[in-house]
Amino acid sequence: MKIFYGIQGTGNGHITRGRIMARELHAANFEVTYQFSGRPQDKFFDMHAFNGYQWRQGLTFSTQNGKINHLKTVFQSKPLHFLRDIKQLDLSSYDLVICDYEPVTAWAARRQNKKTIGISHQYAFQYDIPRAGNDPLSETVMRNFAPVSTGIGLHWHHFDQPILPPVIETPIAQQQTQKNKIVVYLPFEDQHHVMAILAPFKAFEFFNYSPEIIPSAHEHIHCKPLSLEGFQSDLADCAGIICNAGFELASESLQLGKKILVKPVHAQMEQVSNALALQTLGYGQMMHTIDAAVIEQWLYATQAVRVTYPNTARYLVQWIKDGMPPIDRSWYQQIWSGVTVSPVACA
Repeated sequence: MKIFYGIQGTGNGHITRGRIMARELHAANFEVTYQFSGRPQDKFFDMHAFNGYQWRQGLTFSTQNGKINHLKTVFQSKPLHFLRDIKQLDLSSYDLVICDYEPVTAWAARRQNKKTIGISHQYAFQYDIPRAGNDPLSETVMRNFAPVSTGIGLHWHHFDQPILPPVIETPIAQQQTQKNKIVVYLPFEDQHHVMAILAPFKAFEFFNYSPEIIPSAHEHIHCKPLSLEGFQSDLADCAGIICNAGFELASESLQLGKKILVKPVHAQMEQVSNALALQTLGYGQMMHTIDAAVIEQWLYATQAVRVTYPNTARYLVQWIKDGMPPIDRSWYQQIWSGVTVSPVACA
């Protein structure tokens, strides 16, 4: 089977999920062409898993100081370029299109009447899951950003809906946790402000990853460039992570048993809803702004949660190999039966 796989590249979560799916698809001997959009081509890194890939400009949301900048988003959208990319993408030679919320792929497939499977957290929002910050405009944008024939939604809990667990790495041997080590990944925030808030907490070592490196004047704050290997290494032995409320990073942190503090991007319905879900499930804490008081309370928290998820990617690839038969409730239940939740001491 020949597959075209479009992946949203605005954040790193979609790409992380894509790497895992790529490994399983390769093991199943599928021939796959990958396409990415959502950020400048030179801003992608650690992409060897995709064996060469196509790039399109696509669509993305522009942020400033932790908030969506609607005017900048419209200004940078270049709708004529987007429409031209859709028309130029020829999918006629492919047997199946898979879309991880990538709009050029989704709209080109719809235009050419190609069967499209959507695999992403965003497709869970077609069901009754925790929501916050939603309004008619947000709902319309999410529903039409990357429409597909069949949307398979992913979430941390099933909420009694036909959705699947996250597509993440299966459990690895646990490393010894450094109780005072905290990873920080707040790429949509003002990094100077982030460091100023963290500076008083000298009993902790902060490893701050961001797209643009800001020199640190504090010995306990280490500013690091985006790097898959470096980030995974620091995440493996840290006690907790402070991050925006993206889906994939929180999923990895839950799998590793890290305590989580999220600050959702303001006016981004998905992130605000994710923060609500984490808090509702008891899997993490949230703050609406970069709040020193909330951070201090969280830093000294002694308990986290480990959620062990099955190899969802393997289930999905096997389903594709089987010809994508109609999905019944028993299939979802079988996959969720492999999920375990346990407390973790983190101090």
